[in-house]
Amino acid sequence: MRLAGSLARSAPAVALASTALVGTAFASAPEAEPVVSRGVAVPVFYDPPAELPSANGALIRTEPLPLGLSLPGLDGRPLPGTATRLMYRSTDSNGLPVAVTGAYIEPSAAWPGGGPRPLVAVASGTMGQGDQCAPSFALQHPATLTGDTISVAYEDLAIYRLLSTGAAVVVTDYVGLGATDRLHTYVNRLDGAHALLDAARAARAVPGASVTSASRVGLYGYSQGGGATAAAAELQPSYAPDVKLAGAYSGAPPADLTAVMKGIDGSALAGALGWSINGFVQASPALGGIVEANTNAAGRAALEDLSTMCVGDAILGYAFQSSKRWTTSGESLAAVIAAEPEAQAVLDAQRIGDLKPAVPVRVASGTQDDIVPHAQSRRLAVDWCRKGANVTYVPVVLPNLGDKILTNHVTPLITDQSSAVGWLADRLAGRSASSQCWKLPLQP
Repeated sequence: MRLAGSLARSAPAVALASTALVGTAFASAPEAEPVVSRGVAVPVFYDPPAELPSANGALIRTEPLPLGLSLPGLDGRPLPGTATRLMYRSTDSNGLPVAVTGAYIEPSAAWPGGGPRPLVAVASGTMGQGDQCAPSFALQHPATLTGDTISVAYEDLAIYRLLSTGAAVVVTDYVGLGATDRLHTYVNRLDGAHALLDAARAARAVPGASVTSASRVGLYGYSQGGGATAAAAELQPSYAPDVKLAGAYSGAPPADLTAVMKGIDGSALAGALGWSINGFVQASPALGGIVEANTNAAGRAALEDLSTMCVGDAILGYAFQSSKRWTTSGESLAAVIAAEPEAQAVLDAQRIGDLKPAVPVRVASGTQDDIVPHAQSRRLAVDWCRKGANVTYVPVVLPNLGDKILTNHVTPLITDQSSAVGWLADRLAGRSASSQCWKLPLQP
């Protein structure tokens, strides 16, 4: 189904795209035209079929994906690898089947370790809510700069670093980011975890992939991606025990959305408040009435506008706005939610840290991070340690680089990235990690 790119999206069902289809039950003649989201044509590949396969992680379709940043190798293979666009089945937070898109990259680099080539499932940081912001689309178009939208593939550096280790990489677009049948459910704990773990399952079935069910799997993510990897690490034993998880890196994880909403409000990334509200209304329709009753005309217009925006658009359009401008009471969205038990219960259900990961986890957070507040990220490490998990906690100590302007949030992503990739590569090589929980009381 093609959707019109707004909260009121609706459109008739259309046939499948003419791509490499996996399973004849999902094949039909293509007739659809691409959706145009803020001036960007979203390929019909991203249009899910009416019927989905029964198994989580089952491929629905694939097609070659040209990497926007690629070089010819001496042996004729492109560097850093050969990419395939994916659509696969997952299960959403309501227990219903959902089609998710993403990308698999078979690296040109050889795997130097023993055993089959490992796999890293990457959960991207915040890209936006418009379908043109999808991470798989960004791999093909590293910079989308039009008069209507701005999207930059800032995760490519981490992805290419991971590929250079000899590990294969699969990237999820999350639920509804890219796939055109629904809005992206931004920072939804279950949706993000399921989409990431099912991407690891789907990678094993990609034509030409060297990864197998015996391949060690690592999870990598920062910010929104850090929340998804943290949730996936918790849920893997029950949701995807067949995924041979070896370790998870969770950078700046939004583990407590109540605290994160307060950090984002009035910041350069204030628009992310709209993405979270939009996503939770979709996943929990009963919240729609609460949102409608408590938002004014400016708030409703902002939510509609943000539903098709990427990060660049949101910064240009909504940076440093207070959510008090969007509510009928003049209170912040956090205060409005706190006063509505049903709405607060939705946020409370998103809390990460109540379950014990079965594999080593590395939690990193900038001590000055005021967007995804450092204290709640550190609390995740504490919660896991109290449950007996194998935790390496890394406080990234930097000076204050500017309040609410994203620098305190983004700089640790860059400064810690090499160490994070190295730590995960060690887990993929089978090297053990000793829990560092004993250090936590001594760390900021």
